[in-house]
Amino acid sequence: MTTDLRDLYQQVILDHQRSPRNFRVIPQADRITKGHNPLCGDQVTIYLKLEAGKVADVSFQGVGCAISVSSASMMTERIKGKSVDEVRLLFRSFHKLLTGTDRRLVSAGGTDGLDLLGKLEVFAGVREYPIRVKCATLPWHALHAAIEGSEATVSTELHE
Repeated sequence: MTTDLRDLYQQVILDHQRSPRNFRVIPQADRITKGHNPLCGDQVTIYLKLEAGKVADVSFQGVGCAISVSSASMMTERIKGKSVDEVRLLFRSFHKLLTGTDRRLVSAGGTDGLDLLGKLEVFAGVREYPIRVKCATLPWHALHAAIEGSEATVSTELHE
């Protein structure tokens, strides 16, 4: 990773950690899912409000490291207004970005999944720190569980 990219990565992570977006409870959430990373103690709760198959509102609360909080913050910004299918593709794309060996992900429709990530691509830097991958993916796994309607607590020990 170049120095400029590393600096950008650090700036974005710190900005979202210091001022997380959508850090609140949605009182009328359709789905609520909790996530836990036992390795470092990160805990997140995802609140999701769906309308007509789209994310009408999403928020989170919890405690965790800068990577986990920043990932949740940026995730909530990125998925608002997206369809459930788009959120599923974003989940797969983000997971692939952090864990896959193939940096290119093409959906059935021919769209490059990484192109959909936008600013979330800054998390590519997390790949250099394997222990932090679970921190970054925790909110995403909790979101995925919420989208699928699961109420079980998500643990990073069950996911790569």
